[in-house]
Amino acid sequence: MSERKKIFFASDLHLGVPDAVSSLKREKLFVSWLTEIEPECAELFLLGDIFDFWFEYKKVVPAGYVRLLGKLASFSDNGIPITLFIGNHDLWVRNYLQNELGIRIVQDYEIKSWFGKKYFISHGDGLGPGDEGYKFLKKVFRNPFLQWSFRQIHPDTSFRIAEFFSKKSRNANLSKDRIDYGSKEMLYQFSMSYKHLNPEVDYFVFGHRHLPGIKPLEGFNCSYINTGDWIRYNSYLVIDEKGPELLYYKP
Repeated sequence: MSERKKIFFASDLHLGVPDAVSSLKREKLFVSWLTEIEPECAELFLLGDIFDFWFEYKKVVPAGYVRLLGKLASFSDNGIPITLFIGNHDLWVRNYLQNELGIRIVQDYEIKSWFGKKYFISHGDGLGPGDEGYKFLKKVFRNPFLQWSFRQIHPDTSFRIAEFFSKKSRNANLSKDRIDYGSKEMLYQFSMSYKHLNPEVDYFVFGHRHLPGIKPLEGFNCSYINTGDWIRYNSYLVIDEKGPELLYYKP
């Protein structure tokens, strides 16, 4: 009988920043974590922004990240399902990771059931009140014609352009986490609104905001969960028969 009974979640590695040395150190740490959880991992969910920038040409993908990609290939080859939720820094994931590594790609959100509980899962970008500028840009970035147009630029040039805007987006989001972690949090507000209309959901699980935590929704037997990031916290979520638990990796 398989000992793999736990579901693991992680998000927001932002590999590639702020420089090659620190990114490689973070990548190695994450691969070490994956190696440690592999024997008990029934399923792995990556909730977006694994790479600080990712764009696929027909026959070109970003250089690097071979340790992580190799480890994910090992997971897939050993029968451990992997799901990647698209984040705001890897909006342009197409079919390379699916075809090469067997990773299932989710564009927006999905609802899953484990151990008698229902989980709403998403990266979280563009949800909740406010941030109208980004919501507009997200529609622009997902436009097939504009993606095709960007793909006509040589990768050396297009990647420099994208990395500039990616840095601005990441810095802006990190600055927002100085707000009070509570009812003013935009994803918490989204969870409250969604729960009113969909009472069957027991947990809301997000990345994106870089703030690890589990907070009960006021007035409901339900909780908001954020998996945090691997820039400062090395935080991750694990779900088993006891319920969800937020942990921090310390090798």
